[in-house]
Amino acid sequence: MMSTPIVAVFGCGHWGKNLARNFAELGALRAVVDPNPETAAKHASMHGVTAMTKDEALASDIDGVVIAAPAEYHAALALEAAAASKHVYVEKPIALTEADALSMIEATKKADRILMVGHLLQYHPVFVALRDMVRAGGLGKLRYAYSHRLSTGKFRVEEDAFWSLAPHDVSMLLALFDEAPSHVRQSGLDFVTDGIADETRLDMVFPSGGRAHVFASWLHPFKEQRLVVVGEDAMAVFDDVKPWEEKLALYKHVIDTSGPVPVPHKADVEYVDVPQGEPLKSECQHFLDCIANGTTPFTDGEEALRVLRVMAAEKLPKPI
Repeated sequence: MMSTPIVAVFGCGHWGKNLARNFAELGALRAVVDPNPETAAKHASMHGVTAMTKDEALASDIDGVVIAAPAEYHAALALEAAAASKHVYVEKPIALTEADALSMIEATKKADRILMVGHLLQYHPVFVALRDMVRAGGLGKLRYAYSHRLSTGKFRVEEDAFWSLAPHDVSMLLALFDEAPSHVRQSGLDFVTDGIADETRLDMVFPSGGRAHVFASWLHPFKEQRLVVVGEDAMAVFDDVKPWEEKLALYKHVIDTSGPVPVPHKADVEYVDVPQGEPLKSECQHFLDCIANGTTPFTDGEEALRVLRVMAAEKLPKPI
């Protein structure tokens, strides 16, 4: 096992600054890169590292690059990093087209480098507990699930609410159902900026018979980040707005179907005890561990490609 790998963060904007902070706290940040020299200098000074240009960073002895640039630049930056023999962490979505995603996967494989994508909620301790519960059969066969990711702003003009918010939810749902959907339908409405959807919905049908939907909007009166999973034996709710001790709730309701009309027998809610942890720090540490140990990231390029294929599907029915 190698010593702590060192990385450079490309992009110090809304999310890149959080990545820079976490990698700095983990003792792994060597440099920051940003098109705005003043922004780069500010964050370099904040973390006691060097502000570099892209070419300087790629020519340096860093082990990996952390890409927090707009999605349309992900592929080009990742290909340059792979050509420079650097490991690559890229924020979600992996890219905007399947062709770009495939080129990123191929390039990092050819360079024998790691490609990891920032599907943050896969590293949330509460979701990990829920995923483990589902895979252990704790809810029985999944019937349906839905995820709501809603708030007022942050509004964007370079991407809509679906591409900005929904990749996390699609990633979680695919992990829970453990299969690709056979049919997908996505719709959205633009109210604030022409051509930029503010309110979006995604519906999925799975080969096993399960169904799921994602409702994502930045034009909503209050914040809601809730994932509901309904199985044959129990139901679970991951509510990331609740206090930590109430984030994962289990409902062992029973539906009696022995008579002519189904009768529900409701059970009291049970809160599942999950050790606290910071998802972003866990995600950043995972990237460093994968570099050090030569292991495949949990959210690697293949996982991100499965998410992208769902995001890019538009009509029902449409096999993917």
